[in-house]
Amino acid sequence: MPPLVLLLGSFSLDWVRPATVYLPRGSYLIKRIIFEGPCRNSRMTMKMDGTLVASTNYAAYGSGNWVLFNKVKGLIIDGGTLDGRGKGLWACKTAGRNCPQGARSLAFNGAEDVLVRGLKSINSQFFHVAVNLCKNIRFQGIQLLAPDESPNTDGVHVQLSIGVTIINSAMKTSDDCISIGPGTRNMWMERIVCGPGHGISIGSLAQEFKEEGVQNITVKTVVFRGTQNGVSKKSWGRPSTRFVRDVRFMNLDAIMNNVDNPIIIDKNYCPENHGCPDQSSGVKISRVSYNDIRGTSRTEVALKLDSSGSKPCTEIGMENIKLTYQNRPVESSCRNVHGTTRGLVVPRCSET
Repeated sequence: MPPLVLLLGSFSLDWVRPATVYLPRGSYLIKRIIFEGPCRNSRMTMKMDGTLVASTNYAAYGSGNWVLFNKVKGLIIDGGTLDGRGKGLWACKTAGRNCPQGARSLAFNGAEDVLVRGLKSINSQFFHVAVNLCKNIRFQGIQLLAPDESPNTDGVHVQLSIGVTIINSAMKTSDDCISIGPGTRNMWMERIVCGPGHGISIGSLAQEFKEEGVQNITVKTVVFRGTQNGVSKKSWGRPSTRFVRDVRFMNLDAIMNNVDNPIIIDKNYCPENHGCPDQSSGVKISRVSYNDIRGTSRTEVALKLDSSGSKPCTEIGMENIKLTYQNRPVESSCRNVHGTTRGLVVPRCSET
């Protein structure tokens, strides 16, 4: 079946009774599309057996969102594939030309009680999935794929949202598998395969002086394969009034596979020394636990916790950690970090 060009720009999901929108098998070329709420119906299903395809003319999408659900409630997205066809934009960025940021393949803004299951996203121009100002969003059995040469193709980016869950999913990108931004609370990630990419990251934070804090984050049973980082937290070296607290990384047993920085906190993040040289981060990091983490590091320094003297990391707990580098002991690099250890912890921070 040849591609079907859909010239839909936006429409309202305004059915009163429960309903299903069905996308049959085939490939469908679509422009930017917005599903606009709020809806009188809080039980809507989008069943997709086909593939939505973006144009190779990335300039037509600019920066923003390709498929956006705005202020919807009670939505189920079941199956389907999104093909962002981002290769041309990636090449433009890599060449250093003047390029648009690119469109997020799938975005939710102000949405509530949404389930996304069995969805596949490939070759996104920018982030595969973005969640902003949402509540109770669940991703189950999703696949997010982009090659190594695809800059800024984060898997799922979450900010200013409460109750986001990601389970039984695989993410192979050139950037963060999952990035957790300001204002994220009560987030649960479990049974995730991550890699290649940059790992699971809280941050970067402190881009603005006044940001919402990050709280109650759980990462459980994740496989990291050849990622730049495993579990990381990064904040700009700038003043800030915000915080990260009550974060748990658990049951990552024997599944850090050839990771550059298996465990890292970087509170002096300042790429290219632009906008933040010689400043310390004001983000307060506390009550963070690392439990049952084993595997291999691609570098000798497998544990790097770099905090600021003005706002040291406190109540950092480590239990049952064993990391190796080429079958040799690994090293740690720790500054301004305070907490406790239990059981075997290798490597061990001198300040922890």
